[in-house]
Amino acid sequence: MILSFTASADDQGPGSSKGGKAMDAAPAGVKLTTLLPEKISVDNSSKKTAITATVKNEGTKASGEIDLLVVGFDGLKVNGVQGCSAIGAKDLPPGSNSGFKCSVGALAAGRSKSYAVDATYDLSKAGKICLPVMSADGKETFWQQGPVPFGTTNPSPNAPATPLLLGTDNKPVAPGGDTLPRTGAGDDVLPLGAAGAALIAAGAAGLYWSQRRPRQPLRG
Repeated sequence: MILSFTASADDQGPGSSKGGKAMDAAPAGVKLTTLLPEKISVDNSSKKTAITATVKNEGTKASGEIDLLVVGFDGLKVNGVQGCSAIGAKDLPPGSNSGFKCSVGALAAGRSKSYAVDATYDLSKAGKICLPVMSADGKETFWQQGPVPFGTTNPSPNAPATPLLLGTDNKPVAPGGDTLPRTGAGDDVLPLGAAGAALIAAGAAGLYWSQRRPRQPLRG
């Protein structure tokens, strides 16, 4: 898969694991985490943005074969992740709008691997991203960051670009009001879908990937 990345990620802040939580126990000596930039910038004309998604092994032993998933929600849509495969529309978790699976392989102790994420952000909505780290067979989820929001409480629709901060709920500019209405807690609890891939409510850190793996897209 060859993807074109046109948005610049040069102004992204340092990486942060905000909104992340360890899930299933990793093998002895393995400590997997993910990082997202603390700041991204959305072009107000094209809605394009770029995000760097990083998976890291902070342990003392190699991880074994793992996968990283990159999933978009609400106003944030993931259009491509360099070197990764799209998750089919029927296999996306309910509530998400896009997703890609990255086959990381075995990550050595102390090493990390980063992926360029090409995305668009509809600033009239809130937007979230989710990074689960799973075993290659899909039976275990070792870590999951998010769904964590990117947003701003000070929209700048007349500026060339809008900076968004990780872990900040977006305050959209919408016709007839300054904020996007909240529709209740029920929207944050996503039931398991028929494909066996979904997110479930799991405490204050947000929604976490179920241990079931989405079916792989059919190859044409």
